[in-house]
Amino acid sequence: MSADATFEDGGESPLRLRALDADDLAVISSLVQDAVFPGSEMTWDRSKRRFALLLNRFRWEDAPKAAARKRPVERVQSVLVIEDAMNVQTSGVERGDTVTVMSLLSLTFEAGEDGTGRVILTLAGDGAIAVDVEALEVVLRDVTRPYVAPSRRTPHHEV
Repeated sequence: MSADATFEDGGESPLRLRALDADDLAVISSLVQDAVFPGSEMTWDRSKRRFALLLNRFRWEDAPKAAARKRPVERVQSVLVIEDAMNVQTSGVERGDTVTVMSLLSLTFEAGEDGTGRVILTLAGDGAIAVDVEALEVVLRDVTRPYVAPSRRTPHHEV
């Protein structure tokens, strides 16, 4: 039986990133690609204007080290928070669905006027979540220690 990896094993700290513009968001998008979550892990706190997801994130930043050391790839639980959320719309997504596991493909920002805009979370299978924001502020924070990915494989997409 093998033990899960720890941050100390790689000498890395948990990720804590903030995106305040589209370039920053592209970095976060690359790190959450192929994260999975059930619909029950989506929350929108209308009074605090905050939309959040608890994700099981593939550790893309660690994949080259895992391959070089011939060890299993890892996932980590992370919280993705979109601040200043004014409205949330979904397509192809059942909110509160505890059975269906969704896969996040990308995050993009469609700028509006005066700093407003829309953060689009594109999901596998034609699903999407659109969050209208007063200003772009997205935070990604790892909240658990890394663990061996149950599939033990790097996600792969057919081209």
